[in-house]
Amino acid sequence: MLTYVYRVTKYDPADRDEHGHYTGPEDTVSDHGEIEAAYLQAVAAFAADTGIDHLVVREPQVPSLAFFGVEPPADGFGLDGLFRAGQAGFHDGAQVLLDIALELVRVMLRDSGAWCRLEAEDTFAVHVGWDQYLYVSSSRPCEEALARTRELGLFPERLDASPYAFSSEEEEQDIQRPGDDDFWADLHRAVATGRAGILEEMYLEGVSRWHHLTSDAIGLVRVGLAPRARLAVWPPLSTDIDAVLRAFPADGLVEALWQYDDGLIHSAIADEEEFPELTARISSARAAALLPVYAGERVPLCTAVMPDNDGVLRARWRTEPTPSDRDWALRQPKG
Repeated sequence: MLTYVYRVTKYDPADRDEHGHYTGPEDTVSDHGEIEAAYLQAVAAFAADTGIDHLVVREPQVPSLAFFGVEPPADGFGLDGLFRAGQAGFHDGAQVLLDIALELVRVMLRDSGAWCRLEAEDTFAVHVGWDQYLYVSSSRPCEEALARTRELGLFPERLDASPYAFSSEEEEQDIQRPGDDDFWADLHRAVATGRAGILEEMYLEGVSRWHHLTSDAIGLVRVGLAPRARLAVWPPLSTDIDAVLRAFPADGLVEALWQYDDGLIHSAIADEEEFPELTARISSARAAALLPVYAGERVPLCTAVMPDNDGVLRARWRTEPTPSDRDWALRQPKG
C-alpha cells in the first residue's frame, strides 16, 4: 500500500456536516470545463511530483446491463481515439502515457463510460469514485502537488487509504486456473470429444466476446484473445432450434447465443418484453443456446485467466471456480 493517499475534490471541507457529508452548493457532476480541467492538472502535478510519465490500466470496466452513471452513456464508452488499437487497447495491463491517462481520468470524472484503476507499481495510483471524488496515492508526500492543487481551487485531504483501492482480499482465492498450455490442451480434448464448443472471453468487466471452438480453430482463438482476459468454457450450441425456443422462461432475464451460417456468434441479454424479437432472430439461426444470467445459476464447464507472455498470472481479477476448476486444483502439486 502506498504511504501517501489524498482525496482531491472541489468540495470545501468547511461545508461538511459532523458525519463528513458535503452540504455545500457544488454539483456532483462534471462541469466539462474549468473545474474538470483543474482535476486533470492536479493529477498531472501529483504525477510530476512522483516522477511518473506513464501508468498501467488495471481492472478496466465499462457499463453493461445496468447503467448508473449520472450522465448519458458516452459513445464508445468515452474511449474513442485514445488507443491505436481502438477499444481493444483498453485492457488490464495496458501501459499508457500520462496524457492518455489524464483522458481516462476525464472519462471517469464524467461518469458516462469506462472506468479503471491507473497505477505505477509501488509508486503511484489514481482513480475516481462517485460524485467527483478523486483519489491519488504516491510513494512521496508530493508537497508541490498539494500546493498546486490548492492553487487550482481544489481541496486535497490526507487519507489512510482510498475506498476504491484494490483490496488484497479480492485477490485471495484458493483456486484460479491460468490459461496456460495445460489448459489449452485440456480444452482441445474437450472440443474433440464434443463436450466443449464455445469460449466466452471477458476482456473487460461488463463485456464478453464469444468464440466458436473447433479443433482446427482453437489455436487462432488463443492468439487473438485480449491480454489477461478471463475465460469461460461452455458446451456447443444446439442445432435443435425448436428445443431452444421452447426453453425460454415465462419471464425474467436470459442470455441467448445464436450462430448464423457465417459462423459468427451473436449474444443478447433480454427480458420477457424482448423475447419476441429475440426468438425471431434465433428462429433463422443454425445453432443457439440459452444461458442463465443470475449468480449461482451461471456455471460454465471450466474457467481460466490468461497469463502474461512470460507465463506469469498478473491479472488480479478472478473467475468464479466451477466444479471442474476445483478438480483441477486438487490435482496440482502442493507447494
